[in-house]
Amino acid sequence: MKRFVLHRHSSRHPHYDLRLERNGVLKSWAVPKGLPESAGVKRLAVEVPDHPLDYIGFEGTIPEGEYGAGTVEVWDSGQYRIESWEEDKVVFELKGKRFSGLYALIRTGGKNWITFKTRGGPG
Repeated sequence: MKRFVLHRHSSRHPHYDLRLERNGVLKSWAVPKGLPESAGVKRLAVEVPDHPLDYIGFEGTIPEGEYGAGTVEVWDSGQYRIESWEEDKVVFELKGKRFSGLYALIRTGGKNWITFKTRGGPG
């Protein structure tokens, strides 16, 4: 099992950041409306630069003028299991405090993806 974190990022454009541990970095997507809580709901996810592993527990304020300026808090964290990881499709099972179940990320073009919950536990 690998680690994941879902940051709530209060910035110029408030959003959530999904980060999945993979190959020594945190693969990251900005999810403007947060992860879906129930199956069938699709949400935009935008791929953003990888982050270092030590960012997994980061909470605090990024100063004005710096990339990602604003307040960051850990909204959820835990472990995840990869079901499949392809260039344009990632299927994974979250086991967090707020979110659990099977999720998918599907690339729709460039850095844009959709994410949705396919099945599994609450939220």
